[in-house]
Amino acid sequence: MESLRELYKVGNGPSSSHTMGPARAAKVFMNRYKEAASFEAILYGSLAATGEGHLTDYIIIKTMEPKPVKITWKPEDFRPFHPNAMKFIAYDENEKELGSWTVYSIGGGSIIEEGQARDEVPTIYPHSSMNEVLEVCRKNNWTLSDYVYQYEPDIKEYLGEILKIMRETLMNGLVAEGTLPGKLNYPRRAKNFYEQAKANKGELSILIYSYALAVSEQNACGDVVVTAPTCGASGVIPGVLFALQEEEGYTDEQLIDALAVAGLVGNLIKTNASISGAEVGCQGEVGSACSMAAAAVAFLKGASNLHCEYAAEIGLEHHLGMTCDPVYGYVQVPCIERNAVAAKRAYDAAKYAMLTDGYHTITLDQVMQTMKETGLDLMAKYRETAQGGLAKHFAEC
Repeated sequence: MESLRELYKVGNGPSSSHTMGPARAAKVFMNRYKEAASFEAILYGSLAATGEGHLTDYIIIKTMEPKPVKITWKPEDFRPFHPNAMKFIAYDENEKELGSWTVYSIGGGSIIEEGQARDEVPTIYPHSSMNEVLEVCRKNNWTLSDYVYQYEPDIKEYLGEILKIMRETLMNGLVAEGTLPGKLNYPRRAKNFYEQAKANKGELSILIYSYALAVSEQNACGDVVVTAPTCGASGVIPGVLFALQEEEGYTDEQLIDALAVAGLVGNLIKTNASISGAEVGCQGEVGSACSMAAAAVAFLKGASNLHCEYAAEIGLEHHLGMTCDPVYGYVQVPCIERNAVAAKRAYDAAKYAMLTDGYHTITLDQVMQTMKETGLDLMAKYRETAQGGLAKHFAEC
């Protein structure tokens, strides 16, 4: 598995696949052809279908400034390797092609070139299944955070920065008012929810909702967020962790360890299944975030490794089959509410797991495999194309 630096990334929303990934690819290509006079970016499949609502064209043009960029949309052209495909072409002053590059945005801001195998990325962690991780931890008497620090000893400082940025985004979201950009005129609710949480001390649910909404609303307007594991699911983990810190007094050091545990779960899902809504639906984004957050909550509360794994399994299992159907392609409806509800569900999953002896029938490894197969079986219109589900029926009305 890769470094947690490849899971927790910092960038502008609203979508890690549709803004962070393309921006990263555009920068790489531009540096390869510094002599180019102009560029063209051809967007395929899901990247084209919801690219306008996700600001894909905007971020590519902005990244490649001041040179002109032509955006070509091909939403009907789904490439077999991954639905989020793009091709960059460089031209000279006479509009003669200098070179091209096909690349895929595979989720969480990560990109892979045409023909590159996913297992070619540098690995940090020697194990690729939760069962292997649990066995190593059992033999060495490690917690799940110990496992992370054993194989990536320099990651704690980075996670501290990640926690700081998550908090800054959350605080910005709690004071923002008005509506989010786009023709939905979607109202911000985080500030109002937070005021209700303060008026109803002890109502943890409202606090979790308000914090998750704050981050998700900032993401929807293109603010800086942390992929956890994606921009579209960025509100889940900070929503529940910061609410628990406020209510139960956990330190930043404890939250950093919890982020390590959540990151381990996210890394396993990314390795064995997918965190891309365009590839497996929203189960890969909000479902993965819920699984990560559930493990983190259980860890914070002192649960055993087995209980943490059970919490993560519950969080992912009960999002199986969730479609990705953003209305008008914006990361607003149903995405924002889903973050808030999933944050609370993560808390509930951890509490449920901790009421048991830790032993359970279905493992996280089995659910990850099921999620991948389920996602690939979903019709394309339910995988971040805005052509089915809520996106279709809202548009029809």
